[in-house]
Amino acid sequence: MLSSLDPRIARLALPDTAPAPTPKAAFDQFETFEVFHQKKDGAAYTYVGPVHAPSADVAFLFAKEQYSRRFACTGMWVVPTSAISLTAYVGDQESVYDGVTAIVPTADAPAEPQEYAIFHLKKRGKAHTYVGMVRAASAADALHQAKLTFGEQRPVVNVWVLPWNEVLPLDPEDRDIWLTTPEKKYREAIAYKVQDRIERFKLETGNK
Repeated sequence: MLSSLDPRIARLALPDTAPAPTPKAAFDQFETFEVFHQKKDGAAYTYVGPVHAPSADVAFLFAKEQYSRRFACTGMWVVPTSAISLTAYVGDQESVYDGVTAIVPTADAPAEPQEYAIFHLKKRGKAHTYVGMVRAASAADALHQAKLTFGEQRPVVNVWVLPWNEVLPLDPEDRDIWLTTPEKKYREAIAYKVQDRIERFKLETGNK
């Protein structure tokens, strides 16, 4: 029993050592989803951050509120974190593709190739940016196909491979959700030019 001169502690009858933590039940927390944002038509999708949600649909709603309220947005993709395959990081002047080799097909490979979205990280501290789509039998094969298609781009510090069937993109018919407020300057204090009015008020009232 824990001994203390503080009666509030003593009456709790606390043990000398803390009990072992209770294991968490499976699936007691929301899944993590990664969010990719298109700033304007024709621009590449760029990684903006994660959200926690019980489903992809709810994750998209959370992502919309979290990542498109302050800045212009014309498109958004959401994908479960667990679905993303990624490479190791290399130096800022190197390319991940230098260490990528061809994949030998296996018996358990899918009969039909599927589409994978490829994202490059050009420099540490920047965001992963979409470079294109490849068709492959697996994520590892998709990385090899990406090397053949995008391998000449340098540097490439890190690569993310996203199976397209796991991605929840914005339906083109719903793009108008962002068209009502394409300009978000009203959300920033710098957009309100009031300093000249303050100075004029000071002159009129004699305040300094």
